[in-house]
Amino acid sequence: MGSHVVEFVGSFPGEVPATGLPEIAFVGRSNVGKSSALNALLGARVARVSSTPGRTQAVNLFRVDSSWAFADLPGYGFANVPDHVRAQWKELVERYLRTRDPLRLVVVLVDHRHKAQPLDVEMMALLRHLERPSLVIATKVDKLTRNARSKARHVLEAGLDAKILPFSSETGEGIDEVWKTVTASTKSPAPRR
Repeated sequence: MGSHVVEFVGSFPGEVPATGLPEIAFVGRSNVGKSSALNALLGARVARVSSTPGRTQAVNLFRVDSSWAFADLPGYGFANVPDHVRAQWKELVERYLRTRDPLRLVVVLVDHRHKAQPLDVEMMALLRHLERPSLVIATKVDKLTRNARSKARHVLEAGLDAKILPFSSETGEGIDEVWKTVTASTKSPAPRR
């Protein structure tokens, strides 16, 4: 969809302010390529890309085209931080997912090269329990051969009990499909909470 007008609203380790816009949240394990995916989707370097897992430590909000707010949530998993910090991130993410009224879609990022990880399965179960619409995108698909992609897709979909969308920040594969889902999700009214 080309480049977008993106405004960084702020980084919020606690209460997240209202944006007045439909929100799309991005969640995934540490080091899954969340920041790279956001940058590819927005056509701009807005999210800080790091080789160090766990760089995102708060809810980072971006206003996009004055139409949506994208929420970049802290990664879950193997970030090299103390247990109490990891617990705070988990609580922040879960509170956001449970209570955020303008949330229209949760984009769950998984690594296409690996089978469904327990934390990804747990996230999908939480989203189903909360009745939050979700889209699973499988990142780093460009790193697999065609045969490996097909096999990995079936394994991932079975493990997550969800359809996945192959995605590559490098080649742009999947970007248009993500935008179609984002646009469709914000045209329907918010689910009653």
